[in-house]
Amino acid sequence: MSFGARATVRLGALEHNFDQLRGRLPDARVMVVVKANAYGHGLVESVRTLRKADSFAVARLVEGQRIRDAGFDDPVVLLSGVLTASELDEAAASGFEIVVHCPLQLSLLAAHTGPAVVAWLKFDTGMTRLGFPPEAAEELIETLGSLPSVDELRLMTHLANADDTGNAFTDEQMDRFREVTRGFDGDVSFANSPGMLGWEYCDDARAALGFKGDLWIRPGIALYGISPFANATGRDLGLKPVMQFEARVLAVKPMSAGAKVGYTSAWTAPRDSTVGIISAGYGDGYSRHFRNGTPVLLNGRRVPLIGKVSMDMLAVDLGPDASDRPGDVATLWGDELPVEEIAPYADAIPYELVGGVTHREAALAVDD
Repeated sequence: MSFGARATVRLGALEHNFDQLRGRLPDARVMVVVKANAYGHGLVESVRTLRKADSFAVARLVEGQRIRDAGFDDPVVLLSGVLTASELDEAAASGFEIVVHCPLQLSLLAAHTGPAVVAWLKFDTGMTRLGFPPEAAEELIETLGSLPSVDELRLMTHLANADDTGNAFTDEQMDRFREVTRGFDGDVSFANSPGMLGWEYCDDARAALGFKGDLWIRPGIALYGISPFANATGRDLGLKPVMQFEARVLAVKPMSAGAKVGYTSAWTAPRDSTVGIISAGYGDGYSRHFRNGTPVLLNGRRVPLIGKVSMDMLAVDLGPDASDRPGDVATLWGDELPVEEIAPYADAIPYELVGGVTHREAALAVDD
């Protein structure tokens, strides 16, 4: 198939990563996070591959409906909850589980007369984003637990700094969450990818937090073979990169010393060399913020990005003795060129890069 730039999604790697993560905590239940088009990897394809999961977490109602429209009846959790009575009606009719994080949602559930829902009561233990204050836990648990509209009540929080394993703030958050969960009869969730991979709280969560139900882990970025830690790659953690982002060489031509490359003449050739033009740009999700020197893998070697990234093209310095030809395939990130390594060249994080791929040309899902 002819292509300019494309993201190849390896479904076998996705399944491998799921098995690796579940194997670390075999007694936990797994809520896989597939929001934002499964972090750019394809929502429907990812759900189809990960049917062994206990539930799927999305950010918005429309994402959950895409799962239902594709024919999947698995449990789906709406991480942002709902904001109107009609949204709650739709979510309940679709069998979605609801995260409850603000007083408005309490009022909606109190007035709801449709099918009962599983409610995840969220507490803000330090993220200062969504959630109730921990000191309100006793009253909130009693209130929600008594509502006919709530079929089952579960508790959750979100860790702010778990990707920094030396940061004591995670311990502070867990201390706050323990005050919420101690003695709770139901299920609890707190561990995102870094939380489950970098901290020991999951190893014996019931003893650590004092609850009696099941622990739910919430792997997101790690599912896709990407490390949540700045000092490691997914392969260091036993994971396989799921996305291979690649593009073809459009042109190869001589470049004289002193030649100006790209918009604003942002780069000047220091010597006679060869320029390669590759068919990827910010229109495909390859950030305009990538700076000179960003590595691109071509024919087994790394060549540096030069000049500014355009909408459809980027330039690389192939060197004076290059034998590359139009049509050769360059890897922008993937095997042998981890996205974790590439992201700092754009002052970005891997989440931004894989989630920002525009799939301007259809992603190719393969099973290897």
